[in-house]
Amino acid sequence: MIANDPAMKRVVMLADKVAPSEATVLITGESGTGKEVMSRYIHNHSKRKDGPFIALNCAAIPENLLESELFGHEKGAFTGATGRRIGKFEEANNGTILLDEITEMDINLQAKLLRVLQERVITRVGSNSDVKVNVRVIATSNRDMQQAVDKKDFREDLYFRLNVMTIKLPGLRERPGDILPLAQFFADKYAEANGVSKKKISPAAKNLLEQYPWRGNIRELENTMHRAIIISLEDDIEADAIMLEDAAFSGMSSLPLSGADAPLPPSHKGEETKVGGAETVQNPGAVEAYIGKPLADVERELILNTLEHTLGNRTHAANILGISIRTLRNKLNQYKEEGVEIPIASGG
Repeated sequence: MIANDPAMKRVVMLADKVAPSEATVLITGESGTGKEVMSRYIHNHSKRKDGPFIALNCAAIPENLLESELFGHEKGAFTGATGRRIGKFEEANNGTILLDEITEMDINLQAKLLRVLQERVITRVGSNSDVKVNVRVIATSNRDMQQAVDKKDFREDLYFRLNVMTIKLPGLRERPGDILPLAQFFADKYAEANGVSKKKISPAAKNLLEQYPWRGNIRELENTMHRAIIISLEDDIEADAIMLEDAAFSGMSSLPLSGADAPLPPSHKGEETKVGGAETVQNPGAVEAYIGKPLADVERELILNTLEHTLGNRTHAANILGISIRTLRNKLNQYKEEGVEIPIASGG
C-alpha cells in the first residue's frame, strides 16, 4: 500500500482502525483507484488474515449465473448442473468475501444477499437447506450509492446494511504525492516481469507524469508504466516513452520544466528548434524513428512490436497497450486483411 500523500494517509489510518473489527465495509471511489487493493489490505490486517480472501466481480458475471456463483448449486438445479458446486460465500468461510461493483447486482438477488448479511446463512440454488457461513463482507462501488438507491437500482435496506463503515478512495489526481512512487513501483514491477533492467524515471518524464490528470487513475498509470518500460531506449525512462491517452500530454511534445527538474537529460541537449515561434525540444531516440510517418503506421508498428514481445499472447499485449482484447483483435484482423504478417502465439 503506497500512501505518501496526506490524502491517502488519512484513508489508510481509517482502514487500520476498521480492519481488526468484524464490521462490513463499503469502499467507494472512481474506477482504477485501487478498491480491491484496499480490500486485501483490510483483510490482511484483520483477525481473519489466515482465512481465505475471495473476490467476485458482480459486473463481470451474467445475471443468471451470479446467484450460483455466490451461493452455489445442487446437482440438477438447472440445465448443465451436473453436480453440486460450492459458492463463493462457502469458499470464503472464516475469511473475507469481496463483492466488487455491487451496484451492478440484480435487484432481486440483492434481497437474497440481504438475508445472508442478516442471518449469516446461504441457500444453494436447487436446495431448501440452509448452510451457515462465517464471512466478513467487503463491498465496492464506483457509483454514487445514494443516487443508485434514489433511482431504485439498489435496495435501501441493503445499502444501510453494507454501510456500517464507508471508505472513500481519492482519485490519483487528488493524491499527487503518490504519483511518482506508484510510477516507479510499476516500472520496477514490469521490468522484472519482462526480463529487462530496472530503470529510474527521468526528470522530464516525472514532470509529464505529475502534470497529467489521470482520469483512469492508478490503473491508467500502471498501463502507462508497463508500456514505458518496454519501449524506453534510454538509461532512464525518457518522456518519449510516456505514452498517454490525452494528446495534449503526449511524451512526443516536451512540457516546460520548472525548479530542480529544469535541466534536460544529456541526450536532449542541443536539439532545440522553433516551430511557429514557439520553442520545442525534438528528442532523439524512440521518437526519431517515427518522425514523418503517418499515425496509423506508428500505431500498427507499436501493436505488432508489442505482440511480438509477448510471443503472440494477445491478452498480455492488450494489457500492455492499455486497450481491450476486442480492440486488439479488430486491429489485427484489419492488418491481416492488409496482408500484414501477424505474430503467432508461441506453441501454436
